[in-house]
Amino acid sequence: MKTFNLSGETRKITGKKAARAFRAEGKVPCVLYGKGDNVHFVADSRAFQKLVYTPNSYIVNLNIDGKTETAIVKDLQFHPVSDEILHVDFARVNAKDPIIIEVPVRTEGLAKGVQAGGKLHLASRKLRVKALMENLPDILTVNVAKLGLGKSILVEELSFDNVELVNSPKAVVAQVKLTRAARAADASASLDDDDEDESEEGGEETPAEE
Repeated sequence: MKTFNLSGETRKITGKKAARAFRAEGKVPCVLYGKGDNVHFVADSRAFQKLVYTPNSYIVNLNIDGKTETAIVKDLQFHPVSDEILHVDFARVNAKDPIIIEVPVRTEGLAKGVQAGGKLHLASRKLRVKALMENLPDILTVNVAKLGLGKSILVEELSFDNVELVNSPKAVVAQVKLTRAARAADASASLDDDDEDESEEGGEETPAEE
């Protein structure tokens, strides 16, 4: 999995008032937790642009006052109006213990249902996986070539080497939906068939009475 480097400095003052003051300075309040002591720190808000506003997932190499830690983003809090990052929770990880993290999903292949007039819909843009750090993939590739019109691919139908999917087995990953144009074409075809049937029935000759 890709890595991201982030530098920060510890903060001794916590609380809402202190957090607002840090944000006014262009810093994001953060906390690192897991095995060991919790560490409250701040980092430059600009540094989060490529970490947060991206479809990618990362293992984060934190440098807090010169001390390095390996972590993943566990939770993000945003301002409800401005979408400003208010707070970030990081969780420590290591190479020996399995990690649960979301990984982006990418499809490959041209679905049969799309060739028949449907539209491919990626219902799950990310899936939660459990794996050792060395086995974490950058992307989960799902082949949709055999996916027919109105059909779906569920989590339980997928498998990846050295990775366990922890989403609900019945969760939909991708599906081919019937488009309005395809529905209209089907409806038109059905009407044409009905007209032909009525024409054939009306065209039958009745035997003449003697």
